[in-house]
Amino acid sequence: MQDETTRKQSGKEIAQKSDQIKRIDDNWYQVKAQSLSYDSWYDVVATEIGFACDCPDYQYRKAKCKHIYAVEFSRAIRKEIWKHVTISPLSTQNCRSCSSENIVKQGLRKNKYGNIQKFQCRDCGKWFVFNVGFERMRASPEVITSAMQLYFSGESLRNVTQFLKLQGVKISHVAVYKWIKRYVKLMESYLEKITPQLSDVWRADEMFVKIKGNMKYLYALMDDETRFWIAKQVSDTKFTEDVTPMFSAGKMRAGKRPLALITDGAPNFHKAWKKEFSTSKRDTTHISSITLKGQHNNNKMERMNGEIRDREKAMRGIKKDDSSIIEGYRIYHNFIRSHQALDGKTPADLASITIEGKNKWKTIIENASKNNLT
Repeated sequence: MQDETTRKQSGKEIAQKSDQIKRIDDNWYQVKAQSLSYDSWYDVVATEIGFACDCPDYQYRKAKCKHIYAVEFSRAIRKEIWKHVTISPLSTQNCRSCSSENIVKQGLRKNKYGNIQKFQCRDCGKWFVFNVGFERMRASPEVITSAMQLYFSGESLRNVTQFLKLQGVKISHVAVYKWIKRYVKLMESYLEKITPQLSDVWRADEMFVKIKGNMKYLYALMDDETRFWIAKQVSDTKFTEDVTPMFSAGKMRAGKRPLALITDGAPNFHKAWKKEFSTSKRDTTHISSITLKGQHNNNKMERMNGEIRDREKAMRGIKKDDSSIIEGYRIYHNFIRSHQALDGKTPADLASITIEGKNKWKTIIENASKNNLT
């Protein structure tokens, strides 16, 4: 038996070796036995009070063994090597032309839906406004982003216009819909270039939605650890739809394939898995025998399905080939909405993508517009 300091040091040495730890999912690891001559692995599983191991040392002491320490060091190392991306609001302290800090406020630019502060640079003499991404828009950035927040958090287009009316902004529901289409397209093209740092276990599921009164199926691919919605697909059928495009898009989005894919027993999931994730030396394990309870369940996907179901009313006006609304909700789910199950963080936060600023919609739109111009 080893004391705690020795066990911790042994665990650190195990974690530094590339072939000693297998990550099944974020709650289940396998660590290779160090003192046995034959190939043997111990299961390290997360419990309500921390990790537990089935090795003799842990079973005897009921204290952290070297295998648990190895898993903890491995998780810490994996988080450190992930590339973190921070998207910040554009600076309002420098001239947009010469980057000088010698700028002053010079009145307001008035329009039908609000006023926008004007600035002048005392060095180059140019006048400008900090309005990147919202140029030539009659409504202010705050009005547009408020409308998007209301809509994707569950309000209908007409309810959004009623709220804006109370704020003194008269706009039609058609205009709000056009804002959503315009800015979702802009944000999508920008955010798709940023690679999220995802885990090695993904989940896939489908749910039915009514679109223009017709029954459609929304397929979703989600990361198990971060709950990041990786890819989507809308179809007319449930069991026969080819979901290979969604798996292929997910693989390109993450820059890798998972070690394990958890789905229900639908045959189209198995066919797509075999085509996209089972064609190399490192096959992805397909877990399709999920249950409502137990180690392999799809409760996380069901939770996201319920989240979408709660907001289905706001999506009732979309057509099958109109992906703006669903894509907009995917952006809202990943980058804007804080999740109670993630301790108030967004999936993007856990995937090492931080959106700064009080108005995250505005931050993303500004950066997407700036990136589109460069």
